[in-house]
Amino acid sequence: MTTTAEHRSDRSVKGTRKSAYARPRVVGIKTEVPLITGEQVRYVNLDSAASTPPLVKVRQAVDDFLPWYSSVHRGAGYKSRLSTHLYEHARDAVMRFVGTTPKTHVVVFVRNTTEALNLLAHRTLLEDDELILTTKMEHHSNLLPWFRKKHEMVQLTEDGRIDMADLEQRLYQHEGKVKLITISAASNVTGLVNDVHQVARLAHAHGAKIAVDAAQLTPHRHISMGTYGAADCIDIVAFSGHKLYAPYGTGALVVPATLFADGDPMLVGGGTACLVTSSGIKWATGPDLEEAGSPNVIGVVAMAAALEELMRFGMERVAEHERELTRYAIQRLQGVPGLTLRGPAWESVLAGEEDRLGVFCFTMGGQSYEKVAAVLANEWGVGVRSGCFCAHLYVAHLLGISEEDASEARERLLTGLPVELPGMVRASLGLANSKDDIDRLASGLMAIARGDIHAQYAHNEHGDLEPVGTDHFFEAHGMSFLA
Repeated sequence: MTTTAEHRSDRSVKGTRKSAYARPRVVGIKTEVPLITGEQVRYVNLDSAASTPPLVKVRQAVDDFLPWYSSVHRGAGYKSRLSTHLYEHARDAVMRFVGTTPKTHVVVFVRNTTEALNLLAHRTLLEDDELILTTKMEHHSNLLPWFRKKHEMVQLTEDGRIDMADLEQRLYQHEGKVKLITISAASNVTGLVNDVHQVARLAHAHGAKIAVDAAQLTPHRHISMGTYGAADCIDIVAFSGHKLYAPYGTGALVVPATLFADGDPMLVGGGTACLVTSSGIKWATGPDLEEAGSPNVIGVVAMAAALEELMRFGMERVAEHERELTRYAIQRLQGVPGLTLRGPAWESVLAGEEDRLGVFCFTMGGQSYEKVAAVLANEWGVGVRSGCFCAHLYVAHLLGISEEDASEARERLLTGLPVELPGMVRASLGLANSKDDIDRLASGLMAIARGDIHAQYAHNEHGDLEPVGTDHFFEAHGMSFLA
């Protein structure tokens, strides 16, 4: 839990005292969960890379808005007009957050980054000799949509960074034929922050545009698309509300206005057409063309509230809080026997030479990743994630799994044979975390390393590993929300 003293100690990079605006509070930071011992402990959420709970200000904004909710656009009633005003104001909040302007870009509201990038792929039409470049670092949201297009994947260095020499070589090889480079701003596996403006300069020098999957970066670091048309500007950005403390089912795709000026929408329905007659359709333009049906107004209001709150506090202050925790976490994790942090070495972060998000993937000798995560959850009250984090190619690269082994595993899955999939454990930091949270994680991992595990674990009918005989854990809460 954040103390008043911690709030007062927040400072800018230059060391001067910032305004007294407190670090945004997060819903649920005092929630207690049961352990297999029967005791209740405060839940330690170290899974922010997957999703985040709402900010207190976001929950309040939603509660305040609900009595005024109505359908947007074309409604004559006051509530409808107010809802429309807030819905459209949210586009302005998104543009200010990513540093662009309605003079050059439009904001399309979608469910999440996955839908945003599928929409972008639908809208990216290629000539026969054109292609897309993406990388082996990408989350599946920024990988699988491009499998439906002609594409190539930029290689990685041995330690898991994007091979910039390979990227440049491919641009020269396909001179003028690469239509789009699509890349993550930050990795959800290693926390690496990519220099997307450097990639933008390369892309534009060779006649390509750049799209950035910013889902992992936006909750943790400032992002600016830059002046449209500049050599290092970002052309397209996608991100999700649920990763930046507004888990109400909305995301955003920010694109040049010309891209959605006309064309065939991915979804068709109410709002996407200006006129429909028996002889044809006159499609809408701008964001209306891709926002078919009744939109998630509440989700949009929630996301705008989160962006406004983060901007009030200042993204540099968010970054400084998390940088301090990241350095502390590295030191604690490196002291756990048998634990291997995966990805590029973290020493440069400890030395202040590299900025990286607080996302730590690791393996523990002699323990399965599933069991480590299950023990942390059930015996220590620490929520982490395990597996491949929807980034199979990247995880395989970091674990040194060959293409041959990966192909063999795929063939076994296709024929219905069992496959023990590789994976890792991931702990990730957010606004609400403290050094106490990291200490609890480290204590749990030290116990696991000693073999100090109290329960027997087995897979349930859903394939999840859990302590034997703990079905009752969820009975008290699971149905009470629907009662």
